[in-house]
Amino acid sequence: MRKGVCVAMAFGLSGCSLTPNYQPPQDPLPTDWRAGYTQMAVSDVALDLDWWRGFADPRLDVLVEEALLYNLDLQLAVARLEEARALLGIARSNQLPRLDGQVSATRQGISDQAASAPGQTVNQFSLAAVLDYELDLWGRLSAANDAARARFFSTAAARDAVHLAVAADTASLYFSVRALSQQLEIAEATVGSRTEALQLRAAQWRNGAIAELALRQAEAELAAARAQVPVIAERLGRERRALAVLVGRDPAGVVKAGETAVPSREMLQNLTRARPEVPMGLPSDLLERRPDIQAAHLQLLAANSDIGVARAARLPRISLTGLLGLQSASLEDWLSGSARTWQIGAGADAPIFDFGRSNQQVAASEARRRQAEVRYQQVVRLAFQEVADALSARHYSAQQLAAQDAQLAALRETVRLANARYTAGYSSYLEVLDSERTLFDVALARVTTEQRLLAATVDLFKTLGGGWHRKEAQADGAVLAEGQSPGDAATP
Repeated sequence: MRKGVCVAMAFGLSGCSLTPNYQPPQDPLPTDWRAGYTQMAVSDVALDLDWWRGFADPRLDVLVEEALLYNLDLQLAVARLEEARALLGIARSNQLPRLDGQVSATRQGISDQAASAPGQTVNQFSLAAVLDYELDLWGRLSAANDAARARFFSTAAARDAVHLAVAADTASLYFSVRALSQQLEIAEATVGSRTEALQLRAAQWRNGAIAELALRQAEAELAAARAQVPVIAERLGRERRALAVLVGRDPAGVVKAGETAVPSREMLQNLTRARPEVPMGLPSDLLERRPDIQAAHLQLLAANSDIGVARAARLPRISLTGLLGLQSASLEDWLSGSARTWQIGAGADAPIFDFGRSNQQVAASEARRRQAEVRYQQVVRLAFQEVADALSARHYSAQQLAAQDAQLAALRETVRLANARYTAGYSSYLEVLDSERTLFDVALARVTTEQRLLAATVDLFKTLGGGWHRKEAQADGAVLAEGQSPGDAATP
């Protein structure tokens, strides 16, 4: 009875935790992105994992799917997750009894000077099952299991962060490739038109209709346009190779990445018109969807549990052992009932004097917990900055794009009028060249702005942890119009 009471008390003590109570760090977070803006509750927002499909581009869909299958960074993140899963399994198994099997056969010659059986040869055969179980008196094993579980889910969140980053980077690179392709098309078309203009000016000069200055000016403008072509082509090839690496293609596929067809200008313009709108009434709680914030939070939980492990290491460990088996000096009697043997026992070990090692381990774990808390706060604050930056970039890129559209329309008319004035003899050819040069530069700049607008939209998806859609029809004013300013967006 006394033995049973002692064992029951030991199991009752098992599980007492020395892990400090977890208190998540508090930061003043906004509840809405814009003051006075229609607020959308979290329950009204559904997560859209395939957010890139909102751009309505089949080529983009294929590239993102290819990247999510073959990207090496993502494969590395999956391998890390498998490692974390195995470590969690180890931590769980440490909380359970361990059963080992022992088999031995020995033959020993006894010394003639031995106290017992001198000069004899002794055989010993044994077969036993050994049970070993450590009582988790101070919660060391449970705290280690909690830390491993938090790290496993943190690794899973980190995998999701890589997943999101790969999809976003693929979309951004794809838009960059398409923009450069459009700029290359504009440059080559400009070279073609200026070549025709130079041929016309050369014929006019030979006939004495124009001065040599106009001819040389036309030659210079053609050379300037030709100089732009290799610069854009080199950047385009670099971006295509980067995209090939991102989607996980082999070296041969990377080398051939520059051989793809150049998309037309109309294709990119259609893509820009198809960009998804963004509901801006999202509260700050929606940022909890960001996998990097989740990973940082779980790392903080793991560090908190590590303190419990370190504290418990300063206290005694008690283990229960049991053995049941067969033991005999003769192989013939090995399996007989009289050969049965058993053993039960308990053992304890505790640090007595370790020159402060245990205390320093506790101090180190507490310092790591503070580091994890600081990292978590950094991730949260950076998240709000990234969202505000993406909103600002999207808003002002849209404004700039609208202004450049109006500028291009005016410049095309300016070129037409300059040519008409030059033909009628009212102005020099320099006026025509200036207007054409400005039109060329603005056309290239507009493509860059278009690409920045698409990239800003991708960044906004990425900073908010993915895409979203309303579960019900969106209320009036729940979408931020391109002309509205996010300047009063809340910041932490």
